[in-house]
Amino acid sequence: MTTRLFYLLILFVSANMYSQTVYPKITGYFGIMHPIVTVSSEQTNVNFRDYYAVGFPTGINIWKNQKIGFSFEVVPNIKVQGDSDKVTNLLFHPGVLVALGNGYTFAGRAAFESGGRYGVTPVFNKTIIKSESCSYYAAIPLPVRFGNDHPTSFTVGFQFGIAF
Repeated sequence: MTTRLFYLLILFVSANMYSQTVYPKITGYFGIMHPIVTVSSEQTNVNFRDYYAVGFPTGINIWKNQKIGFSFEVVPNIKVQGDSDKVTNLLFHPGVLVALGNGYTFAGRAAFESGGRYGVTPVFNKTIIKSESCSYYAAIPLPVRFGNDHPTSFTVGFQFGIAF
């Protein structure tokens, strides 16, 4: 009888250990980011009007615990205008992740662009659909950029993607 109770206890503890998330937890993701409007002291640019710009954020998140983590993201950006299309920029985007609860996450990112600009990007993210193998998310990135002899700019974007 004692042996059976011991085995049941081991089985119960083992099942609970495997059902819990182990930290650090590593996840990856891929998304599509559409800048909607960019404002600076010189001009206001609206995507989809005179051109089409899109970014493809790809990254790795390393969660230290349930509340905080580190993220590294690389974003190639493409611009289509008239008959011309090209990669305009490659963005290196490290940052800190803060879980806000109920599927919301804040990412505070530093931004280093191959085009010579730099800045910060606060991102507000929401997990929309979550399954065992992946989750789908939507996010609002708010990039602020400086440098390269251009005025400071502020952009509002929309991003969606898959995390696994």
